[in-house]
Amino acid sequence: MRDSAAVTERPWNDLPRLHVADIELPDEVERLYDLAYNLWWTWSPRARELFSAVDSRSWSLYRNPVQLLINVDRPHWQEKLEDDAFRTLYHRVIQALDRYLAEAGDAWFARTHPGVQGPIAYFCMEYGLHQALAIYSGGLGVLAGDHLKSASDLGVPLVAVGLLYRHGYFRQTVSADGRQQHIYPDYDFTRLPVRPAAGPTGRGVFVAVPLPGREIHAQVWVAQIGRVPLVLLDTDVPQNDSADRPITWALYTPGREMRIAQELVLGIGGARALAALGIEPRVWHMNEGHSALLQFERARRRLAAGESFAAALAEIRRSSVFTTHTPVPAGNEVFDAALARRDFAPWCAATPVDLEEWLRLGQIDHGEPGQPFNMTALAVRTSARLNGVSRLNAEVARPMWDHLIPSDAPEEERLHAITNGVHPSTWLGVEMQELFARWFGERWPQVITSEIGRAAILDNSDQDLWEVHLEQKRRLARFLRARLRDQFARHGLSPDELRGIEKMFDPQVLTIGFARRFATYKRAGLLFADLLRLRHLVGNRERPVQIVLAGKAHPADKAGQELIQHLFQLSQSETLKGRVFFVEDYDIRVGRMLVQGVDVWLNTPRRPMEASGTSGMKAAMNGALNCSIADGWWPEGFDGSNGWVIAGRDGGSDEAAQDREDALALYHLLEEQIVPAFYERDEKGLPRRWIAMMKEAIATVTPRFSSDRMVAEYCEKAYLPLLGND
Repeated sequence: MRDSAAVTERPWNDLPRLHVADIELPDEVERLYDLAYNLWWTWSPRARELFSAVDSRSWSLYRNPVQLLINVDRPHWQEKLEDDAFRTLYHRVIQALDRYLAEAGDAWFARTHPGVQGPIAYFCMEYGLHQALAIYSGGLGVLAGDHLKSASDLGVPLVAVGLLYRHGYFRQTVSADGRQQHIYPDYDFTRLPVRPAAGPTGRGVFVAVPLPGREIHAQVWVAQIGRVPLVLLDTDVPQNDSADRPITWALYTPGREMRIAQELVLGIGGARALAALGIEPRVWHMNEGHSALLQFERARRRLAAGESFAAALAEIRRSSVFTTHTPVPAGNEVFDAALARRDFAPWCAATPVDLEEWLRLGQIDHGEPGQPFNMTALAVRTSARLNGVSRLNAEVARPMWDHLIPSDAPEEERLHAITNGVHPSTWLGVEMQELFARWFGERWPQVITSEIGRAAILDNSDQDLWEVHLEQKRRLARFLRARLRDQFARHGLSPDELRGIEKMFDPQVLTIGFARRFATYKRAGLLFADLLRLRHLVGNRERPVQIVLAGKAHPADKAGQELIQHLFQLSQSETLKGRVFFVEDYDIRVGRMLVQGVDVWLNTPRRPMEASGTSGMKAAMNGALNCSIADGWWPEGFDGSNGWVIAGRDGGSDEAAQDREDALALYHLLEEQIVPAFYERDEKGLPRRWIAMMKEAIATVTPRFSSDRMVAEYCEKAYLPLLGND
């Protein structure tokens, strides 16, 4: 039996949408509307060049094509239409988009698995696609965004589901004394690259989700990611009571009652939204446990059709995939039993199964009633394919959850590793992309993500690569100076002091980047453990070092916020100022600039708490060298010649002792290996040894850690085996 409504004749991934934006375009450029609403432009430099050509000032200000097009008036269009270069660029970009969408039948999935039908439903709490659509907070969302982009490139029949947040995740400012400030923008969805889904009558699509004493309603929106639709739910609608409208206001709200309401909307509402759109998934993929309540809704439909509880659970398990990113029990989503009982009861009333039976699916074991409800436990119990996001993560996670898997389950249904990857066309600098295009032609993305590309990269010009790297560093310098000038102007610096920022950040100086969530286990302060040695490094006249820091701490994470304040204050101290920079409001754009422009990417988590990490992959693809603890993905990526491992002596269970040992190892690497290698130059001024490592990093990391490889691996190991059982 299928567990969704009957499909319509329209293809499942061709969803009708309402027009909401006030965009008036001349007939000659009317396809800009289609381009603006397909986030293919986020990984097409030529498309972004076209939007900049429409109005460079507005594009620089918004970097959002919908907002850009709303602002363009008729006289301006007349000027653009008389520009031959603009018209030529417009036609080339539209042709490229049309060709991309039309060639799905020639993409990897159709060639490799002809005749296999989808769709696969992919659920996640957040999606990091571009800073213009702020429905992400960090690594989980960016990973999900790259998953959708590669699924589109490979032609995988996938539909994604998430929430559309009115205020997104917070924007960060840092006060003059280093305190993190939280700002929640009020996004106007009609000015974002999303549109409401349209039902058969031409009206919006809404779904209902039961909560205690009432039903809440969610409107269905759609963002198009190349060939992949992303379905998003919004509860800020007039049909809801004013107390329920904020459910989808903010990502990762700290309130537990609001959080469980969000996850009911994501899981149960998301499953109902697909049914309302006539989409009938054959495989369901839960990316982290936040969406696991979709399994309740899927089972309810089967129970309503007369299946037994055991049969319904067996059927939904047979078509489900679960990915865990969290290597410690405390990091998994857990709700108090009383709260879960209260909020699940209205939904459960529509089934013949006792509420306590449903609650037992989320218990870590089948012990006494009253245990907390664990979303990961629910996902593990109801999935036939389970994976961690690196080999080390899988080794850590498997013993945490193996006892929840049926004892007679075959080995392939136990937890294994599918290591994360990143989308090269999104994260490579434009200059690096142009270099690869010169080296390998139009098919450069296929070359650099294949093993055969390694020799070609190693054999190409050192000087070309170094010049491109320096150009990306100079672009980073311009970006940082502009950001720092705005940041310090708000702090009240004088005009002379603001002018002095133009002399800061020298592209010729060895640059270390550290940017990530400021959770304390990531140890952003490790590099600052010995200030005397750090001052010697950054202040060396012959071989100086500069450090760029960025990152947010969750509003409820006081320790993380205190660490930001401490490091910001250190960056303003007399001996570190001008060499250590903290850049506020870390987002996709800041991350993209940093991974493209730094020389060394620093990663210092407390092993084995980093599930995977992907920022180091992005940096390596741009030629930056990783200096990292052997955690997450790096044990798989490090080969002895493409970066460094911070290998402090084992401090046992004493975290303070381990921190000291790791800090000593880090300083030793910097002083004895990294700094000397960077400043060692030949007669042409080229750091040949360093460039050789850059090439090795690009050649080894890019094919093994691209999201194309990751998504193909999900297809081969998870999706296709379950599709074959349909």
